[in-house]
Amino acid sequence: MAKFIIRKLCTMVITVILISIAVFYIITLPPGDFLTTYIGRLTAAGESVDPDMIASLRERYALDQPFFVQYWRWMSNILFNGDFGYSFSLNMPVTTVIKAYIGPTMALSLATMLFTYLVAIPIGIYSAVHQYSVGDYAATTVGFIGLAVPNFLMAILLMFLAFTLTGDTMLGLYSKEYASAPWSWAKFVDLLKHCIIPVIVIGTGNTCGLMRTMRSQMLDELSKNYVMTGKAKGMKAKAIRYKYCVRAAVNPIASSIGWSLVGIFTGSTVTAIVLNLPSMGAVMYDALIDQDMYLAGSWLLLMAIVTVIGTFLSDVLLAWLDPRARKEYLKG
Repeated sequence: MAKFIIRKLCTMVITVILISIAVFYIITLPPGDFLTTYIGRLTAAGESVDPDMIASLRERYALDQPFFVQYWRWMSNILFNGDFGYSFSLNMPVTTVIKAYIGPTMALSLATMLFTYLVAIPIGIYSAVHQYSVGDYAATTVGFIGLAVPNFLMAILLMFLAFTLTGDTMLGLYSKEYASAPWSWAKFVDLLKHCIIPVIVIGTGNTCGLMRTMRSQMLDELSKNYVMTGKAKGMKAKAIRYKYCVRAAVNPIASSIGWSLVGIFTGSTVTAIVLNLPSMGAVMYDALIDQDMYLAGSWLLLMAIVTVIGTFLSDVLLAWLDPRARKEYLKG
């Protein structure tokens, strides 16, 4: 297992380096440089441009240097100084923007992911074990509805339902009276209430898809010969089901954790705009519209790193659940 993890870590480092080069190439594709766009925006707005600040930023990010010099300056600032560049649309360092929004984004994404797997796996198992029952049909119907309804429409419907029942649309993560208040039990409860709609809306699509995957995989395992062999030897059906079938059926879901996490990150953008959530998705959308390339590039790089880390965790989990995957990778 240790050899498997070491090889995976080395692959991760190489992958992140290649992705960082691709991301930086993409953010330098527009004609001119970032300061050209920034100066043009200020001039169009009738604001004055500070030549000293422009010269300082141009020197700081080596914008008059070749591509790989600029790339190394950007990456070395990230690695050694924690400096992701400068957001020209927000007029502040990208690090400041990320610090302000990464906390709510991560908390919301992890809560959604937890909701997704805690709901999808048990329902998928139940649907497979009770195939063609009323519960199976109900879960299948809800699953297809969840896959078919767009996130923004579900968000609007749940907002209307919340307003009808409580008189509050549950916009944002806090009520007005708690937005600037210090942390307390009441503020924490208010946060949990406001997280219900975003978690359901963002998690529904993944939950329904994973539920169907778990059901089909479980049905496939239940029909295999080792199940009949175990029953012939006197093993209880429940023991066979949960000790062997579930462990084998969960492999495809375990291998998709990394993709699911990034899907939650990217899928939350429209929901964040509709629900007025302080997440990085909405900021990223504005950065792309404003051509704020350092901010957009930094977020793309962070998403790539999250994808690589998530894939690594998925591979380790899969190797732990199924030694055949580990042996196959080491053999290759």
